[in-house]
Amino acid sequence: MSVDEKYAEWLSFADDETACELKAAAKDRAELEDRFYKDLEFGTGGLRGVMGAGSNRMNIYTVGRATLGLAAYLKHSFPNGASVAVAYDTRNNSARFSLAAASLLAASGIKVFRYEYCVPVPVLSFTVRRLGCSAGIMITASHNPKEYNGYKVYDSTGCQICTEAAEELFGFIEKESYSDVARLLKCDSSFDSIGDGVLNEYYKAVSEQSLYERTNGLKVVYTPLHGTGNIPVRRMLRNFDVEVVKEQELPDGDFSTVRSPNPEERDALDIAVRLAAERGADIVLGTDPDCDRVGVAVRDKNGEYRLLTGNQTGALLVDFVLNMKKASLNSRSTLVKTIVTSELGADIARSYGLHVEETLTGFKFIGDKMNQYEKSGEHEFVIGYEESYGYLVGDYARDKDGVVSSMLICQMAAWHKGHGKTLVDALGDIYSKYGYYLDALDPFTLRGKNGAEKIKALMSDFRKNGFKTFEDADKMIDYLNGVGDIPRADVLKFVWRDGSWAAVRPSGTEPKIKFYYSIRGNDEKAAHERLERIRNAVKAAVGE
Repeated sequence: MSVDEKYAEWLSFADDETACELKAAAKDRAELEDRFYKDLEFGTGGLRGVMGAGSNRMNIYTVGRATLGLAAYLKHSFPNGASVAVAYDTRNNSARFSLAAASLLAASGIKVFRYEYCVPVPVLSFTVRRLGCSAGIMITASHNPKEYNGYKVYDSTGCQICTEAAEELFGFIEKESYSDVARLLKCDSSFDSIGDGVLNEYYKAVSEQSLYERTNGLKVVYTPLHGTGNIPVRRMLRNFDVEVVKEQELPDGDFSTVRSPNPEERDALDIAVRLAAERGADIVLGTDPDCDRVGVAVRDKNGEYRLLTGNQTGALLVDFVLNMKKASLNSRSTLVKTIVTSELGADIARSYGLHVEETLTGFKFIGDKMNQYEKSGEHEFVIGYEESYGYLVGDYARDKDGVVSSMLICQMAAWHKGHGKTLVDALGDIYSKYGYYLDALDPFTLRGKNGAEKIKALMSDFRKNGFKTFEDADKMIDYLNGVGDIPRADVLKFVWRDGSWAAVRPSGTEPKIKFYYSIRGNDEKAAHERLERIRNAVKAAVGE
C-alpha cells in the first residue's frame, strides 16, 4: 500500500484522537511519509519507536497488531492453551498499551496475568518463569528519550525472543490487520491481576545473590530517574545508608529533570552527583526507567566523582563476584558477554579458570546461552554482562537486572571500602594486573527514511572500504557471514594485532549507527591519543 492508501485506511478505523493527529500530520508531506512509509519493525528489543499515530509509530494499533500476531503465534505453538504475563514501566502510555495488549490477548482466548502497577523488566522475566507462562510482554522503551515507547516479547523461559522466533512471530503479525485491532478493542474481556506475592518471591531470589553483608559505613545516593527502580532498589539496599534524589524519585513519563533517562549518558546523573557531593556520599547509582541498567559514579580519594563506563563496572563486578564465589567455582563455570564488550572482564574470568562465551549485542542472546546451559549441563552460568550497563548474577531471570546489580555494586564498594579502597582504586589494581583498557562508544543519530538509507549505505561502505578508516587493522570480522555458532548479524569488527578493536553496527532500537572502541595498552596517554585518531577518522567517514 502507498502512504496515501495507508493514511486513508487508518482514518477509516481510527478513534477521534488518532484521526485528529493524523489530519494534522497530513499538512506536512514529509511527516506523513515518515509515519507511514513502513510498519514498525521488530529489532533487538522487539517493537520500539516514537509514540504517535501511524504505522511507523508506537500506538494502541501497532501494539494491538503485534499482540494479535502474538496470540496467533501462541495458539499455533501451544495448541493446548497458552498464557501470557504483561507488565509495563513508567513511560507515558505504558499502562494504556499494556491494558490494550492484555485485553486483546484475552479477547483472542489467551490466559492473561497483568501487573496493575509498574515493575522493572527483570520482574517480568522472573514472573514468566514463576507462573509458567507461555510468553511475556513488557511495555517499555528502556533508556530511550521520552518520545519513545516499546513492546518486548519474552518466551516461556523468561528470555526475550531471539532471532528465529522473532522472525516466525513477525510472519504471524504481518497477517493481522489494524482494523481488526480497532474492532476487538471494543470487546469486553477479562484477565487476572498479578498480586504482590510474585513480586516478593522476586525480591527473595535477588536477595539470594547477596555476597557481602557488612556495609562499612558506605553512603549511597540513588536516583531511579523517574522509573520503576525506586521501590525495588531501595528494598535491596535497605541495610545501607541510602539517600534518594527527591526530584527524580516519583514516576514521570516526561522525565522532566533530565535530557534523557539514560544512565549511559553523563548528564543523566548530574543531579545525583551534586547531591552526593553535598552529602559526602561514596557512590552514586542511577537506574533507567525499566531498571535493567545501572550507571555508577564513585568518589575518588580527591573527593571528585568519576563516572564508570559499563565495561569498567562489568570488570569490577566480575572480579568481585568471582573472588567471593571462588570456593564454589568449578570446571563448568562460565561468563557470557557480548561481542562489543571489552575483553577486560573476560581476562579476569579466565584468570579464575572460567569459560568465556560471546554473543551478539542484546541481553536476550545471553539469556539464550543460559537456557542452553540449563538443558545441556555443559556449562554453569555465573555472570553475564554487556557494555551498555546491563549485568546479571543468578539464574532466576533471563534478562539484565538493575536491582541485583545495584545490590552487588554497593556490596562490592563496601567490601573495598573495608580494605581502605574506593572502586576507582580497585579499578586501578585491575589495570595494573591485566593491562590498561580504554573503551568508548560513538552513536550517530540518523532519523527518518533518509537516515535509515544512510545507515545502510554506511554499513555497505565500511564492508568495502573499512580499512581506510581503521588503518593498520589486522583483520575485519563480518558477522553477516556468520562467525562460529553466533547468529548472522549486521555487525563489523576491525581487530588490531595487540587485541584492540573497533566495531560498527546499526542500532536495533533507535535510528542510530554505533561505533564501539576498545584500545589496549600499558600507556594511558598513548591509548587516549590513539582513540582520538580513530574517532576522528570515523567522524570523517560518517560525514560529521
